[in-house]
This record gives sequence, structure tokens and C-alpha cells, in this order.
Amino acid sequence: MFEAVLFDCDGVLVDSEPITNGVLREVLNESGWAITQAECMQIFIGKAVRDERARIEAETGQPFTEAWLHAFYERRNVRLLAELKAVQGAVDAVAAIHARVEGRIACASGADRPKVVMQLDHVGLLPYFGERIFSGHDQPRSKPAPDVYLAAAAHLGVDPSRCLVIEDTATGAQAGLAAGATVWGYCPEGHGRAFDGMHLHRVFSHMSELESLWLNPP
Repeated sequence: MFEAVLFDCDGVLVDSEPITNGVLREVLNESGWAITQAECMQIFIGKAVRDERARIEAETGQPFTEAWLHAFYERRNVRLLAELKAVQGAVDAVAAIHARVEGRIACASGADRPKVVMQLDHVGLLPYFGERIFSGHDQPRSKPAPDVYLAAAAHLGVDPSRCLVIEDTATGAQAGLAAGATVWGYCPEGHGRAFDGMHLHRVFSHMSELESLWLNPP
């Protein structure tokens, strides 16, 4: 049905969003922005922190600097290495899909590449992806622009229309659709409200379902 599968990372392969956004909220609070956890998740999930530079500067009253960003990265990474786990069912799902498409899988994330590599390595998924890891930070535009998915498809030598994208956010799903891929939405709460108004072929609630859904196309 598809020649390649392109996975998002955070929230699809690793349960990192609560950890990363928890640290981000702490750092923003310390910088003068009294943001709640719910607000932080709503604003930043699926996006690169630097893409919200203007908002951060307006809310904190301080310049957004590379030093501030790297201090956040360091603090975030310490917490991730202490607490990060794979999304339930993700390791088996990736192994199964990797076998079915003969290794034509990639990870295409809006996060910085060192973070993605660190996370995949930490949960035992890095051997399945090897060097096929792509970051929106390394592209002209990050999600919701399609650049990172187009780069991953080009590297695999597969037309985007023959790629399946697995995403858990509307921002990421927009990127996959804009690339011309088929997008399946992963929504662990069992509903598709995150994808309201989007034309996704499937929404599923557990990564253990992925192989059976692959074998039974809509």
C-alpha cells in the first residue's frame, strides 16, 4: 500500500511532551512569563521553541538568545534522560513496519536533531532509523511546512504520495498533508479532536494497532 513510513518523534515514538513542556514552563516562568502547563502544551506542542521567539520575547520582556535556548536544552535533556520512556507499543510497531517496508522508514521531527537522536537511542529505537533522522531545524521551514517530510522522502527515494506519515498533532499532520503524503493520526485518548477539520485517512489510539491497520487499509 505504501513504499515508506515517516514517523514523527515526540508523542508518537517517545512520551516526551509532558517532560519537555514541563521544563519549558519552568524556564518561561523563571523568565517572567506566568504560563500554565496547559497553555504551554497548547502553544508549543508540535512546534520548535524558536518558532515562538516573538511570543516569548513579548511575554517575558527579555530578548530571545541562543544562550537562553541552549540552557533550556541542557535542562530538558537531563530530565529526558532521567524520565523518558517509549510510547507504549511503539518499539514493536516500528520493528514490524521496518520489516514490512524493508527498512524504508524515517523519523521526521520538528525538534532539534540531537534531541531526536538522544531520545531514540535512549528507548532502543535508534538502530531501526540509523541516519534516517530529519529535523525541521535543518530545513528552510519547520512544521507545519512540509520541508522535513519532503527531505525524508527524498532521502529514501520514495515519492511523497507513496509515503505514510504517522503524526500526533495538527501541526505535524498539516506538514504531512502539505508534502502530499497520506497521514494517519495517532491520538492516545481515543478521539480525533486534535485533527478536527483535517482530512486524515485514519485516526488510531494505540501504537500496537499500527501493523494490523497496515494490513487492513481503509
